[in-house]
Amino acid sequence: MRLLRLAPDGPRRRGPRHLPSCSLALLLLPLGCCLGVSPVAAGSRRPNVVLLLTDDQDEVLGGMYVPSALCCPSRASILTGKYPHNHHVVNNTLEGNCSSKSWQKIQEPNTFPAILRSMCGYQTFFAGKYLNEYGAPDAGGLEHIPLGWSYWYALEKNSKYYNYTLSINGKARKHGENYSVDYLTDVLANVSLDFLDYKSNSEPFFMMISTPAPHSPWIAAPQYQKTFQNVFAPRNKNFNIHGTNKHWLIRQAKTPMTNSSIQFLDNAFRKRWQTLLSVDDLVEKLVKRLEFNGELNNTYIFYTSDNGYHTGQFSLPIDKRQLYEFDIKVPLLIRGPGIKPNQTSKMLVSNIDLGPTILDIAGYDLNKTQMDGMSLLPILKGASNVTWRSDVLVEYQGEGRNVTDPTCPSLSPGVSQCFPDCVCEDSYNNTYACVRTVSALWDLQYCEFDDQEVFVEVYNLTADPHQITNIAKSIDPELLGKMNYRLMMLQSCSGATCRTPGVFDPGYRFDPRLMFNNHGSVRTRRFSKHL
Repeated sequence: MRLLRLAPDGPRRRGPRHLPSCSLALLLLPLGCCLGVSPVAAGSRRPNVVLLLTDDQDEVLGGMYVPSALCCPSRASILTGKYPHNHHVVNNTLEGNCSSKSWQKIQEPNTFPAILRSMCGYQTFFAGKYLNEYGAPDAGGLEHIPLGWSYWYALEKNSKYYNYTLSINGKARKHGENYSVDYLTDVLANVSLDFLDYKSNSEPFFMMISTPAPHSPWIAAPQYQKTFQNVFAPRNKNFNIHGTNKHWLIRQAKTPMTNSSIQFLDNAFRKRWQTLLSVDDLVEKLVKRLEFNGELNNTYIFYTSDNGYHTGQFSLPIDKRQLYEFDIKVPLLIRGPGIKPNQTSKMLVSNIDLGPTILDIAGYDLNKTQMDGMSLLPILKGASNVTWRSDVLVEYQGEGRNVTDPTCPSLSPGVSQCFPDCVCEDSYNNTYACVRTVSALWDLQYCEFDDQEVFVEVYNLTADPHQITNIAKSIDPELLGKMNYRLMMLQSCSGATCRTPGVFDPGYRFDPRLMFNNHGSVRTRRFSKHL
């Protein structure tokens, strides 16, 4: 299938095994408003970029943080380079600004792909899941093509493997359940290879390939459905234990889990691995085609996910949405020009950094953006004396309606994502904000809930990497006050103010007077309330 380009003004279980590192150093060419840092040899051009995004893949190799442990808010952060309180996508619904008319009008024109296309002259290609409510009739349907995309192959709404509809440059195309022509991960691989074969060779390109795997319903390709039969969900120290001294939503989980719940989550874990094998195939085909076309050494490849996932931790069967490492930490693997092979950085990275990094690769002046994130490019290139952050913000607004779940009448109204045994994964007051701090002396997480308890959770991950013991009542009160203040500052930050020194940075200044407003009362936390 040959790709049709839009009009110029139109709208695994571990990381993939096919991402070889590249140590070839290349510089940037000037073009329009994207100015390179130095001229390069004739015939060269600015690097290409490929962003591979999986769905619900938790971190295994050491990776980066997401600013929200849910698909749509996290994907909006990737596209905009902003924290949720600045892009205002708070959940997976239109009412929560997920692919809403407001999002389309205010945020989409300022995403990094839109800047790459309009200001830097990149060809831009998208294939796969965009935002959970994309294609909804109240948001323009499948005819809507976000600004900045030259080629658009977007999935209607949420992840599926069969029986889905794609927007092919604004026109609907339905797919059935024939593996050879409909399995979505393979379809994405094929249209991506077509793009590499038929794109213009006179412009650099950016590709964003967003797979359904390993999101539910966890349907693996036929050839992989019998793999990993002896694989089970990890039995870490926080597996199948009671969430003592945690938010009430965690405390309500039944401990120990029933045998049927454990069998269910083990099966889910196994099937998630199976779906990722097709992602491995996609990555292998993509890398080989780039190499065959002579473009691999001039292409950066990023591999990551939108949020993490839990399987049995603190007796919660399966889902995301929680503040703990298993839900907010995702893989991040990068290869490309000037990156030395087999190196790992311990810098504190968030997915709001992807947009600034890719724009920096293209040579765009980041001072012209309103992004909250930072460019990783100096770190990737091995620059010394890089000034970097020591903390990031995590925000989540709980989902739940003021009605009682009919299957669980004993529970109060406001819960959601409930299992048959009445263990619920979310509620309207599962609304929290956290400061995740990593410094030379501290590996700390401080979280506050917007509920009647004004509940606080604090974890020292150096001593307690599985976040079992909440030390909110035993930590130094002065440090607790500083973290509370830092959280309030980050919740109201924008752009450069999101990158000010953290509590443990040499440049940090704590003024207790700033804890009070002009009327003498204590400042309150700011939680995003969109619409």
